[in-house]
Amino acid sequence: MAPQEPCACMSDGSGAKQAPQWSAARIFGIGIPAIVLWFAIYKMLKPVADHVTAQVFGLDMAKPLGAAVAFFIYDTPKVLMLLVLIVFFVGILRSYFTPERARAMLAGRRQLAGNGLAAALGVATPFCSCSAVPLFVGFVTAGVPLGVTFSFLISAPMVNEVALVLLYGLFGWKVAGIYLVTGLAVAVVAGWIIGRLNMEPHLQDWVRSQLSMGGAPASVSMTLSDRVRAGLEAVKEIVGKVWLYVVIGIAVGAGIHGYVPEDFLAGIMGREAWWGVPAAVVMGIPMYTNAAGMVPVVHALIGKGAALGTALAFMMSVIALSLPELLILRRVLKFRLLAVFTAVVGAGILLVGYLFNVLM
Repeated sequence: MAPQEPCACMSDGSGAKQAPQWSAARIFGIGIPAIVLWFAIYKMLKPVADHVTAQVFGLDMAKPLGAAVAFFIYDTPKVLMLLVLIVFFVGILRSYFTPERARAMLAGRRQLAGNGLAAALGVATPFCSCSAVPLFVGFVTAGVPLGVTFSFLISAPMVNEVALVLLYGLFGWKVAGIYLVTGLAVAVVAGWIIGRLNMEPHLQDWVRSQLSMGGAPASVSMTLSDRVRAGLEAVKEIVGKVWLYVVIGIAVGAGIHGYVPEDFLAGIMGREAWWGVPAAVVMGIPMYTNAAGMVPVVHALIGKGAALGTALAFMMSVIALSLPELLILRRVLKFRLLAVFTAVVGAGILLVGYLFNVLM
């Protein structure tokens, strides 16, 4: 009898089978053609959207309904394809880190170095503002300095890879790059200021009582196959959570693109209206969505005459200072610290809005 080859699905000794391991050759043999196919489909989206709108639906794209439908048909697959691709690769990158490792890295940092590292970690964690709060609490109770944790809390929803890839896809590398730099600056400086104010006594009592609790860094050894699987799981988890926000945001953007008069938005959010930036920040706070849902709306606003800085300030206030986030933070922060957080971040967003209006 010929010897049997070992099965790829190995048991861990408990009776449960582990997932099969793929070789590097198989991963690249499937992955490279898949990426080529992705780019081929991506290039065809615009002509297909125009054909479906004009020929299948029989709509005139020069009229509001036709313009709105064409915008929606083109942007929906475009944005979702960008999301899937970038989240997959960032999911692989994130497999090298764990929350425990992040806590251990941040707990040993002080002042600007810790703020910068926390803000950079926030870029790689595609959380909305509300889902970033539990990790923020975990950092605080693990002994990470308060100002450093705020840098993470600000950066995670506002300057994550989802926002950056959508900005790049819709506006180009220059806008995405300036947004990255200015968003990180807001997160670092705001966290540093809060840290210098020594506001730990203004954490809620239940948080302060857990400050001695911490987590040990986890030691995880993963193969290339495991990391690819982590990327696929990230796509399933993250895109599964945000796709509806994306579609809703694009639908709103399509309505703005097709039906809102240019003069109306230009008068409210145009470059000439000096009060447009603070008004946009105030209007954004009561709303709630994530970056994936806001970027298509910003794209449509700018297409209708809104100034870039004003539109981005509106987006930043929605995703970094939303009312739901502030209500959740109220359970963690006492009122004075919550007010300081809102004022410092709001001031940073105002500066970013005016800066974009001057530079772009």
